[in-house]
Amino acid sequence: MADAAPRALPLHETLRAHARTMPSRAAQIWYGRVITWAELDAASDAFAARLQALGVAKGEPVALFMNNCPQYLIAHYGIQKIGAVVCPCGPLNKEHELTYQLTDLQARVIVAADMLLPVVDKVRAQTQLKHVFVVRYGDLLPDAPEIPVLAELLEMRARSAPVPAGCEDFLEVARSGERPTPVDVGMDDLALMTYTSGSTGLPKGAMLTHGNVLFKISASTRTNELGPDDVMLAVAPLYHIAGMSCGVCAPVYNGATSVLMYRFDPAAVAVALERYRVTWWYSIAPMNVALMQLPDARERDWSALRRNPVTSFGIAYTEALADQWLAFTPNCISAEAAYGLSETHTFDTAMPADAIRWGTHGKPVPGNLIRIVDPATGEPLPAGEVGEITIHGPGNFKGYLNKPEATAATLRKGWVYTGDMGKLDADGYLTFLGRFKEMIKVTGYSVFPEEVEVILIKHPAIAQAAVIAKPDPEKGEVVCAFIVRKPGVELSADALVAWARENMAAYKVPRDVRFIEALPATGAGKVLRRMLKDLL
Repeated sequence: MADAAPRALPLHETLRAHARTMPSRAAQIWYGRVITWAELDAASDAFAARLQALGVAKGEPVALFMNNCPQYLIAHYGIQKIGAVVCPCGPLNKEHELTYQLTDLQARVIVAADMLLPVVDKVRAQTQLKHVFVVRYGDLLPDAPEIPVLAELLEMRARSAPVPAGCEDFLEVARSGERPTPVDVGMDDLALMTYTSGSTGLPKGAMLTHGNVLFKISASTRTNELGPDDVMLAVAPLYHIAGMSCGVCAPVYNGATSVLMYRFDPAAVAVALERYRVTWWYSIAPMNVALMQLPDARERDWSALRRNPVTSFGIAYTEALADQWLAFTPNCISAEAAYGLSETHTFDTAMPADAIRWGTHGKPVPGNLIRIVDPATGEPLPAGEVGEITIHGPGNFKGYLNKPEATAATLRKGWVYTGDMGKLDADGYLTFLGRFKEMIKVTGYSVFPEEVEVILIKHPAIAQAAVIAKPDPEKGEVVCAFIVRKPGVELSADALVAWARENMAAYKVPRDVRFIEALPATGAGKVLRRMLKDLL
């Protein structure tokens, strides 16, 4: 077994070290297709070289617009090898959403899935995009997959078409064998720009450094006892900060093999856990339930699984549910995953394996400080009292891109003021209780009210729009929209929902539409959302 790679380096340098010390070992397994450390390093080098040839400079944003696939990791590390900045865009985004993010970034280059090119084509004229690299999800699928492959992936491979004019084939570039000119990349340089709500308003680009990334991944590694002998299952979306931490960063930091999947499919996950002897899996609670409900679940051998941090989206991961899961995974420790946010590269807490406290989100990871403050005064509160969660540690971001006022409101004297409500008990366990923010969580997806409102107001029949969260037993929350129609214009709820489905990601579409004569507002014109909640 190779020695551990040097730790005080950006992760792309750790990737290079793995390529030197264990070149033929599996870095990724994609439905049976093995990609070695040497192959991952060479492919990301080739993409880095092509970016340099296009004039992409250190510190320049490069957008990624795709779902889980090996090409995602190749692009991610290729971008960082030349000191450019990885900028994930949610693959469910529609025209208005992608336009907003690319304009905010002033991005010239995007790596996009071929099936998302219609969205990219719509935004090119409205943005600074000059170069489009095209990814086909089916390109790297093996001829004889070892685990079930989703029908949609097989269909994508079957109908694979030539890359359109004006675009480049990403895989062709990655196989070119080119090498980039070395770039000095420091731990304080930007590595990642992930979009988040911050405290208020439209999504903001949270600027995270290589040092931020390395601290949080190393802390998570220690608390989760990860190492090079682990086999990690990567199912969560790689563009999301939690999925990125577990599927992009942690395997490289540890030299562990990652079993990568396009998206969650119970049948495929069931086989993968058994066939590849998966030892570590970050999951969402409904995934565990879906696996236990498979007809052949009790016939499967999932005994290799030893750690399973679980996030409670849609379903709370309780002690009772963990006990049920233990009957299927007899050697596995599972508990609530963690508390965290994009501005801190998430996973700010971890549940001690030998001291699980149900109903909490664990203790701060080593090197992280968490305190609860009075949201009105900012004064620290004693154990047991509810207030705003604030975080201080090497994972804290540099600020929001081009938004100094929002940065000043969130990042104060080194502390991130999360806008979230919680409490710490006498033993230091954190309990997250809710959001001071107006963010809506739909099956784990973050929905920013102002973003939905900006899109709704584009409808020709709408004069004003305001959205709030509505509790939902299955999704946790759904979007409820209050609409003021323009005078003399007809618009039904069904027609608006149908229009919304064409103009925004599915999880942002209002599930409840209420027409109203006027929105309640302050004298300054700020919508009083609390009064809208009363109307529910």
